[in-house]
Amino acid sequence: MSRSSSSEALGRPRAAFARDLLALTKPGVTRMCLFTTAGGMLLAPAPVTWTQGLCALLGAAMAVGSANAFNMWWERESDGLMRRTQQRPLPAGRMSAAAALRFAWLLGVLSLVVLAWGTNLLTAGLAAFAIASYVLVYTPLKAKTPLALVIGAIPGAVPPMLGWAAATGALEPPAWALFGVLLVWQIPHFIAIALFRKDEYARAGIRVVPVARGDAIAKIQAVAWATVLVPVSLLLVPMGVAGSWYTVVAAVLGAVFLGWSFTGLDDTAGPRWARGYFLASLVYLPALTLALVLDVVL
Repeated sequence: MSRSSSSEALGRPRAAFARDLLALTKPGVTRMCLFTTAGGMLLAPAPVTWTQGLCALLGAAMAVGSANAFNMWWERESDGLMRRTQQRPLPAGRMSAAAALRFAWLLGVLSLVVLAWGTNLLTAGLAAFAIASYVLVYTPLKAKTPLALVIGAIPGAVPPMLGWAAATGALEPPAWALFGVLLVWQIPHFIAIALFRKDEYARAGIRVVPVARGDAIAKIQAVAWATVLVPVSLLLVPMGVAGSWYTVVAAVLGAVFLGWSFTGLDDTAGPRWARGYFLASLVYLPALTLALVLDVVL
């Protein structure tokens, strides 16, 4: 760490500075990505060594953390305009922008080194693509177009591919199916957030769907993407990756999530409904991933 970063850390408790560095990585998002990375690795037909597995998870965690830290550095001013983000390290003034940027670069470079050394170049290349597209394409587009949601879902869906590529060194059809599930899931998930945080996003100048198109269009889009999610989640069955147990669980989860989407079309469905829908999306993805892994393992 540079002299300026060291002096910044010495100016306040080291533990507090470390917590702020951790906060830059968005730990909740990183944990979810690691869960899907591990799922992709476990589902792959090739066995992995302990070294490969640890390097894949560590490298993926650092790649996701790097992208999130770059994102926080880029959006430090708009974060200060939103209640849910104004206490982040940069808008709250607990850390300098330069220190955050150096940390983002450090994590990004280390992630590629670890993945290239411990797994393979394909996995490292996927991580590099995810970081670059998330930071250089998705992040600046958030203030310009609601299409940024779909564009940002692309790097956001890379983690299970990282796990699969780390194990096999290739991207076979099941890896793309896993990518498709995560990509489609993200859109209703983030629409739900945008619906109950609409005023904050508008104040920060971020053109999420409810701000740019209105709540009604956002809810229709949520229904459309939740509908697509059902057949996409079942693609793994004809590919031979999953069996009857997963089929039942995926169909039930998809039907419940889709049904919840339709209830949002009621004019009385407001922020409270959106929060519930958001929580439902948080249950859906880990439950689906766990069902898939159990189906394969058992």
